[in-house]
Amino acid sequence: MAKAAAIQRDEKAPNEQTVADAGEAQTAVAQALKPYAKAGEATALLQQPAPEIFDSPYRGVQAEIGGVVGMFEVIESDFARLEADTKAAEAAAQKEYDTLMTDSRVDKAAKTPHTELKTSKKQDEEQALTVKKSDLEGAQKELDVALAYFDKLKPSCVDVGCQL
Repeated sequence: MAKAAAIQRDEKAPNEQTVADAGEAQTAVAQALKPYAKAGEATALLQQPAPEIFDSPYRGVQAEIGGVVGMFEVIESDFARLEADTKAAEAAAQKEYDTLMTDSRVDKAAKTPHTELKTSKKQDEEQALTVKKSDLEGAQKELDVALAYFDKLKPSCVDVGCQL
């Protein structure tokens, strides 16, 4: 659960920064479009009077203005799409994280009594093992004493003809 929280936290910061950057970029593009909003009406940018070498009236660079405006509009829509996609991805990641955390809490709650039971049983078994090792050491000491006594008695019984 801690690892999932760390991953979520690490992924969330860049996503928030991307959303903020995309929003700022959209604002900047909108500001850049303002001078072109009335470009079709503006006559200051048109070269007046038209030079006499042209067969038709000179209309300035109106087609290029539409190209620049179109380019800005494409850029603005790209930033809007980036912001929307990032928000959607972040929402999906948050939902997945929330689901994982809920499932993990439920799983942990279900396993906690089982773990406590196993821990208690382990402690009981370790205590029983300690008691049995202590009993084994005592029995081994008694056996060693009995064998030593037997070895001590054996020569005297064999020499005199005693039977054991």
